[in-house]
Amino acid sequence: MTPTAKPAQSPTESIAFEFALQHSPEKVWRALTDPELLAEWLLPVVGHKLEPGAKFTLKAPPQPGWDGSVHCQFLEIKTQQRLSYTWVVGDIDTVVTFTLTPTDSGTRLSIVQSGFKPHQKQNLAGARYGWTMMGKKLVDLLARIA
Repeated sequence: MTPTAKPAQSPTESIAFEFALQHSPEKVWRALTDPELLAEWLLPVVGHKLEPGAKFTLKAPPQPGWDGSVHCQFLEIKTQQRLSYTWVVGDIDTVVTFTLTPTDSGTRLSIVQSGFKPHQKQNLAGARYGWTMMGKKLVDLLARIA
């Protein structure tokens, strides 16, 4: 019997968004890392210390079956370039990565949430909806702040 090679199937799924922002990487970075600004577009943050390995919690309003806590830990911090942290809610253990690329007119922001397991389709859809709403809030916030 001769083995047949098959393309590797990814055991996890991701969602990705891109925004062409008319704002400097410095301003976008501040919106991604300042706890007061995070509370305006993402969620209120508890225990935020911007350093690799630091743990923090994002707090949403509790819902049936969920206390509203998103447990996070910084994985990568490259000032005004890349920010990555874990995003853990119950058995959903994913990673959120923000990548900032300077452009002639501002910043291209990429947001990727990776690590959804095949049986977490509903959670993936919920995350897609959530990032769509939060992305709009981020765009609005950037237009309001100096």
